[in-house]
Amino acid sequence: METMKAMVLEQPGQPLALKEVPKPKAGPGEVLIRVETCGVCRTDQHIVDGELPPSQLRPLIPGHEIVGTVVELGDGVENMEIGQRVGVPWLGKTCGKCWYCRHERENLCDYPEFTGYTRQGGYAEYVVADVRYCFGIPLAYDAAHAAPLLCAGLIGYRAYRLAGDDARSLGLYGFGASAHILAQLAQAQGRDVFAFVRSGDEKGRIFAKQLGCSWAGFSDEPAPIPLDAAIIFAPVGSLVPNALRAVRKGGVVVCAGIHMSDIPSFPYKILWEERIVRSVANLERRDGVEFFRALEHVSVKTHVQLYPLEEANNALDALRSGTLEGAAVLTVS
Repeated sequence: METMKAMVLEQPGQPLALKEVPKPKAGPGEVLIRVETCGVCRTDQHIVDGELPPSQLRPLIPGHEIVGTVVELGDGVENMEIGQRVGVPWLGKTCGKCWYCRHERENLCDYPEFTGYTRQGGYAEYVVADVRYCFGIPLAYDAAHAAPLLCAGLIGYRAYRLAGDDARSLGLYGFGASAHILAQLAQAQGRDVFAFVRSGDEKGRIFAKQLGCSWAGFSDEPAPIPLDAAIIFAPVGSLVPNALRAVRKGGVVVCAGIHMSDIPSFPYKILWEERIVRSVANLERRDGVEFFRALEHVSVKTHVQLYPLEEANNALDALRSGTLEGAAVLTVS
């Protein structure tokens, strides 16, 4: 039996362990990918820390910002070639039959599968993926700089789209992997970006200014002008009232994380005047198509900190502490 190296989660709340595990094989409609890099996402941290319902997979291999090369085709795969470079996102498969799938809302599928959560993920030398949920990677990006695009970029783009086309002044709460990508795209499309970093994070504030944000301050500060929309990437529920106070009448607040601490009570007057609070759940394949098409016309640079596969726990620690500037990426092969 062939084996591979992987960082596995035996039980939520425990550090990942480097193990030799069976090398997977591609089934019907699937491809086997040799992993080159895998981004470290905030959702990975929530899974490892037990903040999401535990996966039924034991042990679990996390990771869903995967870039690699196709090395094996399963039965029925016709639109993919050996040697092709692809990316694998969080949404790994949908049923295609439920009401949401039939009405072009596959991100809300009743029976979804998620890479690195209900399907084995990319903190490993190889991963199997449904060919329908693989994306081509723009040639301008190497494997390390492409990895954050597969979730930080895609979820950021979906949140951006839901903020509305008329949101010319855009607040971003939590200036990490997603926000640093989205800030560049939004500015290239003529929007003013206002960055809110955690209180006292002077390094993060400077980083946001270096990326061209019109203003960068702390998340407990008021916005300098009424914003058209705000997107919350930090998993902090207390930011929702802050963001509501920051947006104008009719403004939109988008909660972009899969997990967030409880939202505290707040006075109705900051929601009144037709302000909107909404969440983002997963992504649709069309989000990926649109996002990567946009990157063909806009130069977006991902800022990454690289870690060898076996140092995945260190990367997660850096994410927890808020010390990352940009995105953490595991280098695998």
